[in-house]
This record gives sequence, structure tokens and C-alpha cells, in this order.
Amino acid sequence: MKNKVNIAPMMDWTDRHCRYFMRLLHPSAFLYTEMITAAAIHHGDAGRLLRYNDIEHPVALQVGGSEPQWMASAARKADEIGYDEININVGCPSDRVQSGQFGACLMARPETVAECFKAMQAETAKPVTVKTRIGIDDKDSDEFLQAFVEQLADAGCRKFIVHARIAMLDGLSPKENRTVPPLNYKRVYWLKSVFPELEIVINGGLTDILQVEDALQHVDGVMIGRRAYQQPYFLAELHHHFNPDWPLPERRDVVLAMLPYVASVLADGEPLHRITRHLLGLFAGQPGARAWRRAISEHSHRPGAGTDVLENALNAIPIAA
Repeated sequence: MKNKVNIAPMMDWTDRHCRYFMRLLHPSAFLYTEMITAAAIHHGDAGRLLRYNDIEHPVALQVGGSEPQWMASAARKADEIGYDEININVGCPSDRVQSGQFGACLMARPETVAECFKAMQAETAKPVTVKTRIGIDDKDSDEFLQAFVEQLADAGCRKFIVHARIAMLDGLSPKENRTVPPLNYKRVYWLKSVFPELEIVINGGLTDILQVEDALQHVDGVMIGRRAYQQPYFLAELHHHFNPDWPLPERRDVVLAMLPYVASVLADGEPLHRITRHLLGLFAGQPGARAWRRAISEHSHRPGAGTDVLENALNAIPIAA
């Protein structure tokens, strides 16, 4: 079954603590790790890098790289650990990623992506997928995107997550690349019409339920990024909208459901602020949101900080929230 809602891989954001929190807010969304390089998995502590909690399923590992052998190694380890999907990053525009010859610059080298895909798919029965842009720099046309997808589809790829912006590899920062190039949803919708047999998921600028509903008239799924992180309760509202029998949880109850997890992570030696930073936006737009953020920000970095920081932050919010 295709997952209509996917949560974007976001560098420095969608770590295992963030994903656990998001799972409480949306029971069925497909979660994605932040991008982890194949080199780091190949040479580093794969067990630590790829760690996740069973509650996260379905969860995908996003891998960055362009060396088929290392990408295959990453896919094999992801399969052993139990990820539900392995995703190739062909969308990140940062200088660091370009210098490593992966990310969005690989759109100009579809044959390399195809080699990586085939090497990875040979190591696992789990789906290997691609997250890409609609173009790069002056390669901004329907024809360019079609040729790129066609080569990967011929290699066997069946799921493409498409950020509906081009990536400007020279002249824009990664942050600017998420907002400055204009959105072009029509090109992604057109892509689905050209390849009806493929699973096409649209990403980029989706911030409300009506937008999501409209997108799902044209493609198989949506991927939510910054809105899911900055205003995470949107995920619960989204799930409730499409599953009205599912009771919308109170924000306070979500925090209380996080406490046992937080306690277990603290017992493993993880500092509190690495978890609580993901919860700062939970009360966005609600009375007491500023008091919630302030209570967490001021106390979660302190040595020995525990779950009482979250409990006290809840007490700082008017009960109506």
C-alpha cells in the first residue's frame, strides 16, 4: 500500500528522536532519516548511525553518495537493520554534497545514479527509491526531467520523490534553494501523467490540508518538510483529516506520551536538549507557546536535566492549550 503522507529527510532535524516524536503525531506517515553518506556508513559505526526505534516503521534510510560499491554496502546494512526503504539523495544542493559528487548535481549524471540504484537493489528486496529535483541550473525543462526519470525507471526504480523546484548549484545557498527557485507543481503532475505506472510523491511548499488534498488528485503521495518540523501538530491534524475516526490527540498528551521515551534515552547518556529541540514548535500558534519554548530552552541544556523540564514546561502553559 502506498503511503500518501511522507515526512521529508531534513539534515540536522529528522534524527531518531524527531522521528519518534513525529510517529506519535501521525501513526502511518512514511518517515525518512536525515541524509547519511554512504562513506560514513561504510567506514563508520553503522550501528550507531542507523539506529532507530521500532515505533518508527515505516521508516526509510536516505543515503548520499555516488560510489556504487559503497552505496550497495549501505543498502545491505540498512536491509540487515530492518529499514523499510532505502532512498538515494539526488536533491541536496549544498557545496559539501557537490564536492562529494552526490546530491542534486547527480541529476546531470543519471547513468551514475542508475549504477548506484542497481548495485543497491541487488543487495535488498526492500524498495530502493530516488529523491530528486525537477531540474538543475539551466537544465530546467520537462524533457530533462523525463530523460532523467526514464533512465532510472529503465534500471528498475519504481518510486520517485520530486521536490518541485530546480536546484541552483551555483549562486544560491542550500537554504535559498529551498525557497528561491519557484515551485512548479505542474511539472511533477505532468511527470505522473507520462509515467502512470510509477509512484510519484511531490515535495516542496506544502503547508496546509487543502494543498495536500489538491496534490493527491494528481500524484500518489505528498512529502511534508519544514511545516512538519516547525509546526509538528500539523501532522496530527493531517492524519485526523484523512482518518476522522482517529481521535485528535491533545498536545499535552503527546508530551506525556514522550516522557517514557525521553527517560530511556537519558538513561543511555543522551543529553535532554537533543530530544527537546524537536518539541519546541508543538504549541505553535497556541496560548502559552512562548512560555513552552522558553522553559525548554532555558533548562534543557543544564547538566543532569531530566523529564521534569518537560513537565514544568507544560505547567507554564495555560491549561486551555
